[in-house]
Amino acid sequence: MKIAFLYIAEAYQCYHGASIALELARRAGVEVVSYYNDPQSPHHLERIRQAYGAEPVQYRRLERSWLTALLQTALRRFGMFKMLTLWDNHRELDSYDAVFAVEDTVCYARRLGIRHPKLILLPHGFGDRARGFTHHTKGFDFVLVAGPKSVQRMEAQNVVPPGGYAVVGAVKLDVCAALQRTQAPLFKGQRPVVLYNAHKAPKLTSWPRFIGPILEDFARQDDFNLIVAPHVKMFRRQNVRTRADWDARSTDHILIDTGSDRLLDMTYTSAADIYVGDVSSQVYEFLATPRPCVFLNAHGIAWQGDPNFAHWQLGDVVDDPKDLMAAIRAAPARHALYRARQEQMAEASLGERHGATVRAADAILRFMQR
Repeated sequence: MKIAFLYIAEAYQCYHGASIALELARRAGVEVVSYYNDPQSPHHLERIRQAYGAEPVQYRRLERSWLTALLQTALRRFGMFKMLTLWDNHRELDSYDAVFAVEDTVCYARRLGIRHPKLILLPHGFGDRARGFTHHTKGFDFVLVAGPKSVQRMEAQNVVPPGGYAVVGAVKLDVCAALQRTQAPLFKGQRPVVLYNAHKAPKLTSWPRFIGPILEDFARQDDFNLIVAPHVKMFRRQNVRTRADWDARSTDHILIDTGSDRLLDMTYTSAADIYVGDVSSQVYEFLATPRPCVFLNAHGIAWQGDPNFAHWQLGDVVDDPKDLMAAIRAAPARHALYRARQEQMAEASLGERHGATVRAADAILRFMQR
């Protein structure tokens, strides 16, 4: 059985699929090859492999036509040109029995000539936004999901057939637990740590409105340490100078990170005592261990009762930057109001916390052997 693991976008995708590839490569009669688009991916694939102590596996850069290569270089800020990349590689990928992907762009594989393999999807987030439960999922033969929340949302949207999915738990939690066995302290001072995790979505992100006041407020106090760790794609396509300028604004109790490995491996969500964010699904990674949260409604959204903002029920919601510091100071005492709901929603979103990698590999083999 030949299975291609496809990392069609940036290297963050490796943290959702690589451990399954390593587990399948251990199984008799299974050949696994990992294909990547982002040239930084081998570093992350190797980092994960070494954390698992696994044998070397095959990595192959996806072929790029002269046009695709030119666009990826000249128009980097517009993305990885994933559809063109799929077309450039459709003949090779069509030789596999299965193609495993962690994003739904690959649903268009059939239109691009990849007709033979079964298409397997593991969505790369655990969040509440409708973006994770679209008709694109219908393009896959089999879907692996973390918890029952995803099943309920997908069935409600009629995007997965009965028996066309398996609930396996949060694979990324497995990977990051392996990577975090040894971590140096992030700060010298033993203050509580606040994590500010802004999403990149233009109509939802809190960054433009809140980042200035947050940095000013934290610079004036010495009760908390602050980690500023935005969505990895917010700065991924910016130039080196822009990222360096932001990182250089770090101080002894404010850590600003726009591009390190620690944005990807749950270092910050594990280290923080209080989460501050908007719509990133990383809140559920943080809530693998329930802790205080504060959410930022930077755009005046009428969110109550909207399932796309269900996680805003897990902490106080702040609309105005001038109210944020008071909300952060109050969050530990107010956590009792939210803890039970946090536990319930984290369970629904993440599923079983340990052993997801093995369950995912088993589910793939059962599906392929039907």
